[in-house]
Parts: sequence; C-alpha cells; structure tokens
Amino acid sequence: MQEDEERLLRSSIRDIPDYPKKGIMFKDLTPLLKDRGAFKTCVDALVESVSGMQFDYVLGVEARGFIMGGAVAYRLGRGFIPARKKGKLPYNVVTQEYALEYGTAALDMHVDAIEKGSRVLIIDDLLATGGTALASAKLVEGLGGRVAGMAFVVELGALNGRDKLKGYSVLSLLKY
Repeated sequence: MQEDEERLLRSSIRDIPDYPKKGIMFKDLTPLLKDRGAFKTCVDALVESVSGMQFDYVLGVEARGFIMGGAVAYRLGRGFIPARKKGKLPYNVVTQEYALEYGTAALDMHVDAIEKGSRVLIIDDLLATGGTALASAKLVEGLGGRVAGMAFVVELGALNGRDKLKGYSVLSLLKY
C-alpha cells in the first residue's frame, strides 16, 4: 500500500474513547466505509495483500468483517462464509467461545459451511487481542478446513493479538 493510500485510510478512521467500556479506544471504521474513495482503497489494498494466497473461501467475522470479507470474496470470485455472533444463524451450528479485551463472546458457523480440506481466508476489520481471529480459525479447523491466512484492516499492536496467532499467516493494512 502506498503512503498516500495509508494516509487516506488512517484519516478515515475515527477514535472513540471509552467505548464499549472505560479505558478502550475504539477504532471506528464507519467513516471509512462511508467514504467511497477510502472504502475502495481499503478493499483494493486487502485484495492486493492476499493475491498471492491460495484459498477457496473468505470467512468474514460479524459485523464489519462481513463488509470487508464480502467485498474481497466478490472481487476475487470466491465464496463467502459468515461467522456470526451466537444465536444468529438459522441452521445447525458449531460454536467457539473466546475472550475479548473487554469480556467474552462466542461465534457460530453453520456445520456445513466448509468442506474438509477447503482453504479459508479469514478477514476482519481489526486485530486486537487475537481472540476473535483464533476462535474463527478453530471453527474452520474444527470442520476440517485449513486457514490459508488472516487479513485485517487495523492491528492494535499494543494488545499483542498477533502472538495468539503464531503459525498463521497474518497481515494488516494499518498498525497502531
């Protein structure tokens, strides 16, 4: 990604202090999504960064991962798999619980979302503590898939999320 593209993306991300709880600096990507130039730049940069990876599906993590992951899957002609918050999928699911920097949560995925041996690229908007990404990887692997890599728009380096993801190919467009 070029310097001017990085500047555009950074200028399109809003900091919201003390959300969702005191002490958290939330990185809000909704202004980036609203700005057609920034959104296009972001999707193009994600597509470029994963272009050398071999994968069959893109898994997007609810909710902003759906937006980025869906756009990347479309651009690259791959299928899209949603990993949703617990209780939101209508069919039989597998569930993976995980810790957040401010609590706990769980992700569900349909039991038939991945064929054994499928290669899956996991995309989410933000890498913080790594819990969500690791839970997504466990869902993929639990169904017999292989994680081809993980891609994020933003990485919060101080929270050391990358450390939980050793053994996986991890990339992020922006590091804070």
